[in-house]
Amino acid sequence: MTSQPSIRPIFLLGFLMCAGMIGVALFAQYYMLLDPCPLCIFARVATMVIGAVFLLGAIHNPSGTTGRRVYGQLLVLAALGGIAITGRHSYLQHLPPEHVPACGPGLSYWIDNLPAFDVFSKVFQGSGECAAVSWSMFGLSIPEWTLAVFAVFMIYGLKVLIKGR
Repeated sequence: MTSQPSIRPIFLLGFLMCAGMIGVALFAQYYMLLDPCPLCIFARVATMVIGAVFLLGAIHNPSGTTGRRVYGQLLVLAALGGIAITGRHSYLQHLPPEHVPACGPGLSYWIDNLPAFDVFSKVFQGSGECAAVSWSMFGLSIPEWTLAVFAVFMIYGLKVLIKGR
C-alpha cells in the first residue's frame, strides 16, 4: 500500500472556512443587526456540522482510503443538507410577493410547542421573513453565497469519496 499525502491541511482549511462563515453570520447578526430567519439558523447548523466533520478529519488524518471515504460521505451528506436548506431559502427569496408565505411565530415558539418533525416542516415551508433579501453582494444574497460554498464542500466531499485522497 502506498502512502498517501496528508489530508490534514485541506481539512483544516475547510474547518477554518466554516468557522469564518459562522463568524461572518455572527457579525451580520450582532453588528449589522440582520436578524436570522429560521432557514438561516438551520444553514448555520449545517455549516457547524460540516465544520465538525472537517475538524474531526483534520485531527484523525486518515491515511487509508476507507477512512478518507467515510469523511467524504459525511461531507457529502452534510453539504447536501446545507444545499437543501439554502436552495429552499434562495427559492423563497425569488418568489413574487403575492406567493411569499405569511410570517408566523418565530423558531423558538415552534421548538417549544411543536414536535421535531413539525418544526422541520414549518421551517422548510418558510415564512415572509425568509423571503426578505436584507443584504447582497454582486447581486447574490447571503443564502445564494452560502449555497455556492455548500456546493464546493459537496464537490470536495465527492472527490474524497470517489478517489479516497
